[in-house]
Amino acid sequence: MAEVSAAMVKELREKTGAGMMDCKKALAETGGDFARAEEWLRRKGITGAASKSGRTAAEGLVAAYVHNGKVGALVEVNCESDFVARSDDFQALARELALQVAAAAPRYVRREDVPTEVLEREKDIERASLREQKKPEAMIEKILTGKMEKFYEQACLLDQVWIKDEKAKKRVQEMVTEAVARIGENISVRRFARFVVGEGMEKKKEDLAAEVAKTIAASGGH
Repeated sequence: MAEVSAAMVKELREKTGAGMMDCKKALAETGGDFARAEEWLRRKGITGAASKSGRTAAEGLVAAYVHNGKVGALVEVNCESDFVARSDDFQALARELALQVAAAAPRYVRREDVPTEVLEREKDIERASLREQKKPEAMIEKILTGKMEKFYEQACLLDQVWIKDEKAKKRVQEMVTEAVARIGENISVRRFARFVVGEGMEKKKEDLAAEVAKTIAASGGH
């Protein structure tokens, strides 16, 4: 299989309007053949979905998912019409996204949302780690590209692998793109919030030895 370069992905993206991950997958699936990659995108309904991406999506809904009363998530998903927002298909998608947020704990919706200072800090950490591993200096930036892709896969909702995909290949963005092609409207994940009971609170730690000593003192040593 031909190696898929960033330049190839960029060229296919500019030509089709499809997302970066979709273009990369299309090229990988077709051995770097641009004509076949375009056809692959069309068959998946991705190019049609891309043409809708510029349309205003101001309707939608907020979906919720709560697991055992301990972990919960709210996700705002937008579409173009109230009719679609009330459809079973759209509501099912929104619920899946809320489930994904609760289970996979993303920090951002998409990679463009990651603050520059966070990215630079991650890169500095990875560079230091690679130098500690005695990796050749000339190779570090190339390795770093792959490391940052892994970071996006963990930190960004749309880059994450869909938790219900048993083959662990489908990204959340692909799930959304398929819904756009199926429903026929632009769909956008705007924001989310995730809650964990007790998160960020200092929990009381029992000191058994101190508790025993306190009990003995209170009983007069008996």
